[in-house]
Amino acid sequence: MDILAKKLKEKADRLGISNAAVARLVGLEERRYAHYAAGRREPDLKTLIMIASALGTTPNDLLGVEDSFMDDEAANALVNRFVLAASSMSHEELELCVVQAEAVAARHR
Repeated sequence: MDILAKKLKEKADRLGISNAAVARLVGLEERRYAHYAAGRREPDLKTLIMIASALGTTPNDLLGVEDSFMDDEAANALVNRFVLAASSMSHEELELCVVQAEAVAARHR
C-alpha cells in the first residue's frame, strides 16, 4: 500500500491538486480517498481504474508495476496514454484501433 499512497501523492502534486479535488474528480467521498492516499486501505479494481484515469496515469503506474517490455521512458508514456484513451472507447472503436496498431506493427516485421 505504501507504493500506491506515494504514487497518489506524486500524481496529485504533479497536477497541483489536493486529495479532496481528486476525490471529487473520481466521485468518491473525501474520507474514502484519504484512506487510499494515506495507505490505510486499498481501492477495488474499478475504483483504482477511475483514480488512475483522473490522475492521467494507469493502474500499473499507481501500483509501481513497470512495463518491462520497453526500456524507453518516452515510449512507455505513449503506451500509457494509449491505454488511458482506450479505456473510454466503445468495443468497436477499440477493435478498430487494435487492427490499425497491428497493421503498423506488421510493417516493421
